[in-house]
Amino acid sequence: MREEQPGYLERLVRELTRLPAETEWLEFKENNAEPERIGKTISALSNAATLEGQDKAYLVWGVRDADHAIVGTDFVPGTAKKGNENLEAWLVRCLKPRLNIRFQTLVVDGLPMVVLEIPAAANEPTKFDGREWIRVGSTNQPLGDLGDKEAELWRQFDRRPFETLIAKADCDGAQVVDLLDYRAYFDGVKVPLPEDRARILDRLVEDRLIAPNEAGHFDITNLGAILYARRLADFPAISRKAVRVIVYRGRDRIQTEREQEGTRGYATGFEGLMEWIDGQLPRNEEIGQALRQEVPLYPELAVRELVANALIHQDFSIDGTGPTVEIFAGRIEITNPGAPLINLDRLLDHAPRSRNETLARFMRRIGICEERGSGIDKVVFETEVHQLPPPIWEQQDHAFRVTLFAPKALRDMDRQEKIHACYLHACLRHVMREPVTNASLRERFGVAPGNAATVSRIIKDTLGAGLIKPYEEGQANKNARYLPWWA
Repeated sequence: MREEQPGYLERLVRELTRLPAETEWLEFKENNAEPERIGKTISALSNAATLEGQDKAYLVWGVRDADHAIVGTDFVPGTAKKGNENLEAWLVRCLKPRLNIRFQTLVVDGLPMVVLEIPAAANEPTKFDGREWIRVGSTNQPLGDLGDKEAELWRQFDRRPFETLIAKADCDGAQVVDLLDYRAYFDGVKVPLPEDRARILDRLVEDRLIAPNEAGHFDITNLGAILYARRLADFPAISRKAVRVIVYRGRDRIQTEREQEGTRGYATGFEGLMEWIDGQLPRNEEIGQALRQEVPLYPELAVRELVANALIHQDFSIDGTGPTVEIFAGRIEITNPGAPLINLDRLLDHAPRSRNETLARFMRRIGICEERGSGIDKVVFETEVHQLPPPIWEQQDHAFRVTLFAPKALRDMDRQEKIHACYLHACLRHVMREPVTNASLRERFGVAPGNAATVSRIIKDTLGAGLIKPYEEGQANKNARYLPWWA
């Protein structure tokens, strides 16, 4: 159940009774305690709440339906039974999937009342005793008899994104501004900070970082918490989504040198995270024009984009794990929970897809990641400019990993690395509306014109692997051009 503030139930009851009419996610009763009818109503309200875009439905005893007057009830859920079984336990057993329901008693205006909060259906319709119900007006009807509502309910399950779910419920204005770094939000969206709290809250509502609730307070959404939490630990449901950075002593995971876990929301803590990562990465010393300077071993833009992508594209439904950055001798691995939505061979050119589009859009808006669809292009471009081995994307069990490698001479790359580099070069060139040539690949690898034969062998191997194809059939070898296999 949600964590409640003092007086929450009374405020909730008073707000609900002010509604002009009973809704499909709310039912008032005076004294009806018939178990089967309660069970059907729970199923119907839970499913209706999802259709209406509500997180909760409510069943309230002690309110007269005709005029919403508080009249009290003689229903006592603690002593109510179905046969020899406690009513609440029996209801939970008969509901599928099991809902976290709880009868709560209170006194309003000296009159006893009962409130049952019912979670909205998620992933599948809520059944009672094996049958699905739905509200139509103020009556319960079998969901299977109403094909349009059933189809719409299933569509809603696909539409309920992580960002809209509630991370912390029933916060007053003071608690909201204590839990969320609202100053960072206004800095990020480049809007002057309002002088009063009410306008601050209005703006947070407008961007769906918080949402007004039925009890007159605010619920902090997952979007608000994951982006702007001052302390992720204040939001138990998402606290494990903090970014972990681990530095190892060698090329394996045997010896950990240091480890850091993020404590703040992604937007609030991103620049600090990148500074810490940058401080752990090795650097090369270059001498130019009599000046010595240290340059990063890995392109800063590539690392930044890959870390941002790991935050955005992770599968938040996978519990207990979040994005991880692991730094080894000679490589850096960036892992996020969840499988990619695009074939690994088409990441560079494919139209972008994100399972967390609201989060992605907001992070692009505040400049944390690149414009839509250009991020992977820039990662590959940066590795080519710095003449690094090609990045590798890998699908693992319930996780997606990208590896960036430290500089390596062409002669030290193995055959597969050269083929993969040639394929990515072809993808990048195609996105730029240019074919691959021997000259363009020589430039990518830093090979002198006199060693064109070396690059020709790489192109031949990549053709043999089926990853590129001739630009034109029967083209002359001297001016041969190539495209990725899918072009």
